[in-house]
This record gives sequence, structure tokens and C-alpha cells, in this order.
Amino acid sequence: MNVRRFRALHVAGATYAEIGRECGCDWRTVKKYLAEDAPSAPPAAPGRIGTQPRVITPFVGVIEAWLRADVALKGTVIHERLVAEHAFTGNYQRVKMFLAEARGRIAAELAETDENPLTGLHRRFEVVPGAQAQVDWGDEGDVLGHVGIGNVYSFHMTLSYSRDPFTCFTTSMDLATFWDCHRRAFAHFGGVPGSIVYDRTKTVVRRHVAPGVAVPLHPEAAAFAEHYGFTIDVLAAYRPTGKGRVERQVVIVRDHVLAGRCFDSIAELDGAFAGWLPIRRAQVHRTHGQVIAVRAETDRAALQPLPEQPYLVADKHLRRVGKDCLVSFEASFYSVPARHVRPGQRVQLQTDGGSDGGAVTIHALSTDGGGWLATHPRASVRGSWTIDPAHYDGLPDGHTRAVTLDPPSGFADPTADTTSVPRRPGVSGEPSPLAALLTAHHAAAAPVARRPLTDYQAAALARPIHYPN
Repeated sequence: MNVRRFRALHVAGATYAEIGRECGCDWRTVKKYLAEDAPSAPPAAPGRIGTQPRVITPFVGVIEAWLRADVALKGTVIHERLVAEHAFTGNYQRVKMFLAEARGRIAAELAETDENPLTGLHRRFEVVPGAQAQVDWGDEGDVLGHVGIGNVYSFHMTLSYSRDPFTCFTTSMDLATFWDCHRRAFAHFGGVPGSIVYDRTKTVVRRHVAPGVAVPLHPEAAAFAEHYGFTIDVLAAYRPTGKGRVERQVVIVRDHVLAGRCFDSIAELDGAFAGWLPIRRAQVHRTHGQVIAVRAETDRAALQPLPEQPYLVADKHLRRVGKDCLVSFEASFYSVPARHVRPGQRVQLQTDGGSDGGAVTIHALSTDGGGWLATHPRASVRGSWTIDPAHYDGLPDGHTRAVTLDPPSGFADPTADTTSVPRRPGVSGEPSPLAALLTAHHAAAAPVARRPLTDYQAAALARPIHYPN
């Protein structure tokens, strides 16, 4: 470009040598770039792409196989596995540059063979009043940690037609607590919806199955639904959009009820939700465009009536009896009667859910004769000991143990009176077994004569000592 500035001088008659002296280059170079057919741009160096072997090349097949198994696999994970399993010596940037090209290509290949090309989309649905409710749990962490309660959970149920919410707080997500929260929700709404949507939680399904296979329900879940007259709708795996109404409620309650506040009990948490609920029900919902409370009147009127008797869910567990007549459950201990059990015996522990914590009932198995053993209030704090003193009747309690400051016979001062023998506490005239044993032993002992030490020294010197050669 420096040479081309002098093209006008060349046209005016300047020689190549004169222009070369001005540019500081050879006249042949000036001639080359001022010629009529000279290139319009400086010559470009040949590209180096593809001329050098890439460090990632021997591992391309391995990486592509991993991507075909999971196209969203992170680059950091791929680099970590290459280093650990395949002795890869390159850095993470080499893997990152390769993934920028390979991930889209493999995703397109997988899309061609995907049976469901509409991945990422879902069908929007609407329901009629009283037809559906959705249930979910929320983990509120240690909101009550300062009072000794480690974990607090929030139970949520939302009526799908009106988005009318219900929330209560618990310290457990076990089977009995889960269905007790349902009873509280039904009482709050004044009826039972036609169906309830759940995740594949272990309190609803017995086990996980492959996609497209019927989900086996937990026996207690099926019995509870049969008693209240609703159907259980279990979502497919990884489909959170199927219950977005209650998923949103978990976040709303956390932001409007819990955020920035301090609570001292579960009752205060429930009271905080009850105080905020009228504010929520007075709002216009952005989806259906109506006041939640107004739309909820139609929704609640269409609910099924509650049965005359509630269904009480009993969660059953097998436990072993310890040598201390205690049964462990949820890190707490409960006593059983010593006269009816043996160490290591298996017993059945049954918990009854309830807002007051419920009770723990322990039964013997049928192989051991069956029958009720004990019932205790359920411990509210982990590590508690719930013990009935009557359960230890018949076991030694140590009341016969005793100690004395009087030395046993035979070791006392010769001037002291040795005729007195320690008596067993509470029993007149009868010596204790230990005192009688010591008295008999020392009474039979023969007296020993006293000798001066010089006698022993003389006896030792009189006997010759032979040393081995």
C-alpha cells in the first residue's frame, strides 16, 4: 500500500528506481505493485488450518459417542473423563472448540431419528370447575433452625380451574404426614376434586417404571384415593409443565409469606399463610383474568362432598428391639415392655399422622405371637427418648448394691474388735456374701513367724553359686 501511493508519480514519468528510493524498497518491488495487472490486495499467507494434527483428533470417536448418549453433556465433564480415562493431555479449550462444532451436528443427527420431534413443546390444557387439583412439596430449609427444628417443608395444593391455593407447613414428608395434609386441604376447600396431579414421589408410586408403562401405585395412596373418591394422575418423568399451577404457587408463597420474616414454630408459619391468603384471593389472576376468590366459588361448588369418616393412613416399619428394650425410629427411641420381647426381636412400628404429631404404636409380629406392645406420642425432635418406666419391671435396678467403709475381717487393726461383720442392708443378722467370703478365707489362714533380714542374708551366702562356663 505504501508503494501504490506513488502510482501518480509513475504516471507522471517517475522511474521505478526513483520511487523505490522514496519507498525504501527495491525497484523490482515497485514495478511489481505498480504494474497494470498487479493484485488489488496484499498477498495472504496460506492458512494453517488442517496442516497440523489436532490433539483432540484421536478422541473424536469417544466424545461423539458420549454426545449421542447425552447431547447436553457438559464440556468440563467431557474433559475430566478424557483426562481420567483416556490419558488426554490437551487443555479444556481444545475440548470446548471441538464441542462448538460437534454438538450442533450430533443434535441434528439425533433429531432425524427422534420419535418425538416436538421435544421442548407441550400441550396447554384447561379444566372445568372441580375437576382437578395439583400437589407439590416445597423445601423451606432451616427456617426454624434457631428453635431446634432442622428441616421445614411446605405442602401445597392448588385447584386448577381457579388457582385457589392451600399451604401448610410440616417437619416431615413421610407417608402419614403427606396424606394428613390432604385431609387438611380437603377441609379447607370444603370438598374433594375429581383428580389430583402428582410427581412420581415414593408416597404415591410403589416404584419407578420405564416410559409408557403403567405406574404401580402405593397401596396406601390407592386406598386413600378410593376412600375420598378422586383419581390419581401421575405425571411422566421430567415433565414439570404438567403441574405448573402448583409449581408457581410454591415460589409465590415463599416470596410473599416467608421472605424477610422470622418464625418460632410451625403454627406461626401456618398463621402467616392464613393471614396472607385473603390478599392472594383478592387478586386478579393473570391467566384467566378473574378475581381468584370469585372464580373459586364456582370451583369449590363443583367439588365432591367429604366422606363421613376420614381415612387414617398408617405408615408401617420393621425395627429390631435393642438390649436396652428400646426401638429406634427416625433417630429417636421408644421403649417396649421387657417381659414381652427379647433382644434382637423384630417388631412392627406404626405411625399415625396428624397435625399434633401423631402417635407411634409398636406391635409384635405374628411369628412371635403378635399383639400390641406399646404406644407413645411421636417425638417432635430427633434424638428424643420416650420411655415408660413400667416397661422395665423385673429387670435389675441396682437397689441391692451397697458399699461400706469398714475393712473386712483379717485386715483390721489387731486392737480393733473383729467380731462385727458387715451386714446386708435391710436384712438383720445375715452377713453380706462378700463379707462372709472374706471372713472364711482369713479365718483359715495360718500365722506366719517374723524373721530378721540378716537370717535371709546368711542363708544366701552359705549356699555356693555356680556359674556356667
